[in-house]
Amino acid sequence: MNPMRALRQYQKVNSHAQISEASPHRLVQMLMEGGLDRMAQAKGALARGDIAQKGLMLGKAIDIVIGLRDGLDAEKSDDPAYVQQLESLYAYMTNRLMEANLHNDADMIDEVARLLITVKEGWDAIAAPQGAAQ
Repeated sequence: MNPMRALRQYQKVNSHAQISEASPHRLVQMLMEGGLDRMAQAKGALARGDIAQKGLMLGKAIDIVIGLRDGLDAEKSDDPAYVQQLESLYAYMTNRLMEANLHNDADMIDEVARLLITVKEGWDAIAAPQGAAQ
């Protein structure tokens, strides 16, 4: 077996194991990390002139941000207004990533990455519920 193929297979199995054992809190962290990774990969592809790969990675980043937005639940929140603000922010991020893809604009990707980092830092500061798997 090709060593790179074996590594990818291991990473895939390892990712599935992490996901199946993760708490909901950790799953959101993993989504945010994945979004940031895809944005970084898109910027790298853009710098190399690999427009197809840039589009693929931004598409995945957009899907992740949409997933984060879809996971919001104002009914379970102590502050529904905060959930609405996050929903609006995720919609803005999605639009900016689409514009970045359309215009091949690394600065727009950076803008969204900074916003997601800020949200992630806040999320990371929230302790996972007691008794939840890490």
